[in-house]
Amino acid sequence: MTASQVPAAALDVESLATRSRRPLVLGVGGGGDVVGAAAVAALFEPGGAQPLVGGTSWERRVVDPRPGPRSADEIEGALAHPARSLLVAGPDTRISEHGARFAEAVVAEELGSPTVIVDVTCSPRRIADDLAAAASSLGFDSLVLLDVGGDAVARGDERGLASPLCDALLLAAGALVAEERRLAVLGGVFGAGCDGELTPWQVLDRLAALARVGAMSGARGLTPAAAERLQRLCTAVPTEASAQALACFHGASGTAPIRDGLRTVERTPLGSLCFFFDPLRALAAGELPLAAAVIDASGLEEANRALLRLGVRTELEFERARAREAAS
Repeated sequence: MTASQVPAAALDVESLATRSRRPLVLGVGGGGDVVGAAAVAALFEPGGAQPLVGGTSWERRVVDPRPGPRSADEIEGALAHPARSLLVAGPDTRISEHGARFAEAVVAEELGSPTVIVDVTCSPRRIADDLAAAASSLGFDSLVLLDVGGDAVARGDERGLASPLCDALLLAAGALVAEERRLAVLGGVFGAGCDGELTPWQVLDRLAALARVGAMSGARGLTPAAAERLQRLCTAVPTEASAQALACFHGASGTAPIRDGLRTVERTPLGSLCFFFDPLRALAAGELPLAAAVIDASGLEEANRALLRLGVRTELEFERARAREAAS
């Protein structure tokens, strides 16, 4: 990545909201992040935009007990398959093996419009090329990569970090899209600390680091309309992190257990905000080390090994360990 490939200033979220008529807002952490993405997408609608919402093919263990994400050929009921790593989901999009619906399918049913699923068994390069190529056919003109909680901007040495792999793959893909100026791309952190991994204060520390290298793009908070959508979707899609962000909007404070008591969320008003950043500038400045570690990976397994070499435990390793325990 050369200096000429990095924009002179970070992309401004307000500028994007004014110009973009159809942003694709992708939940990058798998599982219920698509719910947070749908809520953040609502923040772009007052200006006349009609966002497209999506997520990834990595479901929660309670939905799909097999470790890791599903590849496109393991998914049935998609409305379209516009590129190798992209599917358009409708209400009946499911995992072929056992018929469980993806969270994106439930969100499509609730919103009354299709959603997008990204096959994260693919490489960041494959995903980047597919997103850029499919923008015209799917009708989106910008990309927002949304993480609920904040582990997407982690250094990698945080004690609570537990699920960095999926986020890193998508942020790396987004940086590649932005590097080649094929689409305007923003990263987003919604519900700081609400997934029980990084604390709100650790997330703020990482956002401050992004600000120091000129990579911050602005912030927006949940509105009553966005919160109403989030409430409806949290009822339809079990998702603890986005539900905690909603609780923060309604004034919840103090600690709350999630993940069957394995993690604790520190609830603050920060949880109802979404902070936006420029992933290309952040990556070029060395402030997205996990995305940088996987950007040249040939696929999920190589990306996983890259993070393990850094001493970062991934959600794939966690799921594999739990599967071995269940089988023993």
